[in-house]
Amino acid sequence: MKVVIDTNVIISGLLWQGPPNKLLKLVKQGKLELCISPSLLGELSRVLNETKFSHRIVILNTSVEELIAGLLKLLRIFPDETIPPTILADPDDDKVLSCAKFTGAKYIITGDPHLLKLKNWSGISILTPQQFLSLIRSLKH
Repeated sequence: MKVVIDTNVIISGLLWQGPPNKLLKLVKQGKLELCISPSLLGELSRVLNETKFSHRIVILNTSVEELIAGLLKLLRIFPDETIPPTILADPDDDKVLSCAKFTGAKYIITGDPHLLKLKNWSGISILTPQQFLSLIRSLKH
């Protein structure tokens, strides 16, 4: 199942335990296909390099480079595409929508309120990590 996991959720999953980390474990197990675009990968790298995460990265005895290298083994990179402006309050969020649309992802998993407010866009469900994990559990039963 193809998914786009927003950078905020990926970072949370890389650096802490909890639902975002469970999502990354599902990707590692091959149960989810993580789709990303070069612009989202760049955003991920830029944000991970922010000072606010440096202490946590040191505690985990890793580096931004190691985190990105590990992630690159798990995901598929698709070309950046553009869509008509959709989220006017935060145009950067359009990159997430575009990635999902052009990769054929069925879900966007995010904590971003602008994206979550849409709930569904172009047939793509937009859910929090907790909502997505609940959905996956319900599909197994």
